[in-house]
Amino acid sequence: MAYYYHPIPWTERNDQTMHLLKPLKLLPIFTTVLSAVFTIGSCAAGNIDQPKIKDAVDNAIGPLIQQYNIPGMAIAVTINGEQYFYNYGVASKQTRLAITNETLFEIGSLSKTFTATLASYAQVNGKLSLADNASKYLPALRGSSFDNISLLNLGTHTAGGLPLQVPDNINNTDQLMAYFKHWKPVHAAGTYRKYSNPSIGMLGMITAKRMNMSFEDALEKKLFPELGMTHSYINVPAEQMKNYAQGYTTKDVPVRVNPGVLASEAYGVKSSSADLIRFIETNMQVVKLDGKLQHAITDTHTGYFRSGEFTQDLIWEQYPYPVELKRLLAGNAATVIYQEAIASKLNPPLPPQENVLINKTGSTNGFAAYAAFIPAKKMGIVILANKSTPIDSRVIAAYQILTRLDSLAAAKN
Repeated sequence: MAYYYHPIPWTERNDQTMHLLKPLKLLPIFTTVLSAVFTIGSCAAGNIDQPKIKDAVDNAIGPLIQQYNIPGMAIAVTINGEQYFYNYGVASKQTRLAITNETLFEIGSLSKTFTATLASYAQVNGKLSLADNASKYLPALRGSSFDNISLLNLGTHTAGGLPLQVPDNINNTDQLMAYFKHWKPVHAAGTYRKYSNPSIGMLGMITAKRMNMSFEDALEKKLFPELGMTHSYINVPAEQMKNYAQGYTTKDVPVRVNPGVLASEAYGVKSSSADLIRFIETNMQVVKLDGKLQHAITDTHTGYFRSGEFTQDLIWEQYPYPVELKRLLAGNAATVIYQEAIASKLNPPLPPQENVLINKTGSTNGFAAYAAFIPAKKMGIVILANKSTPIDSRVIAAYQILTRLDSLAAAKN
């Protein structure tokens, strides 16, 4: 069942945090003229009143839009397999087209979760093993530091100190491989966590190679269709450009992502709230998928390292639930992106858990994204904005919404 709500509009390349917010004040929801359209599917009615869900979203998102002057936002919530969509504002200040649940947003590093899922799927299908060293699959790197760095290290940011970004002077694959060939780790693999686009980028490159296709085709022609995601792309086709929102910097300058080497693998996906909330549902086993694909998705929730406030899964980051907002903000702070931290290997790895909150942020210079879900509650949220905003603003809003919905569900039961 899907519910749609739309207020009448008012007038990177890299994952980034512009600055740390002071905690958002819970302001009364702004005054605007509202209209609502509900589309009812075949599922049974939910156990939370629809107006209360809308109020929870409005009360969290309204102040955020006002504080950062965000042109448009798309919020999707799933509760026990029922989807609710709340769309605010416009996809472009120029066209004034309203945000819908099919509007395409750049999702930045939330893209990494698809790279992780694809790698896990390749492992389930016998195409690779995350335990293998990277150089096994990239012969040009044999004899390099990657003889001692596993694919799992690449997918958990524990390769030993790979940089946040691909160096600016690298413009093609040959230059990238030459860089990797001569790169030396600062730490032994598996001892420190340092967030890195080249790290997950290499994992994506290897995975696509093992699947005998380009990474773009692996996502657009295989993974997305098998997930039932019909409006997600790396390269937005011409007929979908009308749905591609315009992004805006913090200074309201129009901008879209500038593709570079490993962009597709690390931060290149453009997707809609409808597709992304379906992806969240697949992560909670709410929708029925092919057994191998579901196995692969669930495997990405395995905990491999503890670092700071969270357990590092395959790209996803998890916290015991319930979790305090203070801890969730600390785990998503700028220091987690820009500074290395000790990583403690879990031996054996932590099997996928139910009573956890699993999340991932994503940012480009003109867009902001956040996804979080609680498997035990079968509850999840996707927040998308077509303006660069601080990560903690999204985390606070999502936390407020999920906490309120959890309380409402408990009271109803």
